[in-house]
Amino acid sequence: QVHLTESGGGLVQTGGSLRLSCAASERNFRTPVMGWFRQGPGQEREFVAAIGWSAGSTSLAGSVEGRFTISRDTDKNTMYLQLNSLKPEDTAVYSCAAARSDLTPTQRRIPGYYMYWGQGTQVTVSS
Repeated sequence: QVHLTESGGGLVQTGGSLRLSCAASERNFRTPVMGWFRQGPGQEREFVAAIGWSAGSTSLAGSVEGRFTISRDTDKNTMYLQLNSLKPEDTAVYSCAAARSDLTPTQRRIPGYYMYWGQGTQVTVSS
């Protein structure tokens, strides 16, 4: 069982920045892929970003490209999401997830392919 814990959410103004973290509690944490997803009020969960744990290959949703950056620190078993130039439409609960097996680029964008999830952290962007 993998336990993931997000942190770093909060309330910011339009144009502001936040850095989200997702920490895995297990010492021997291993996963081929981790991802960030978000769910806004009355909306379905949507893909934000994913990263290959070993090679660090990344993919981002088109709506956040150029503004968000995903990274990871394998020594700390922690994944990060840097959110810059935030917009009100970025308001959502952001959740991290870890896959149990490797995923294709397409699969990385689908929540159902991830096995483990954190509890989420709220990001609110005021206009």
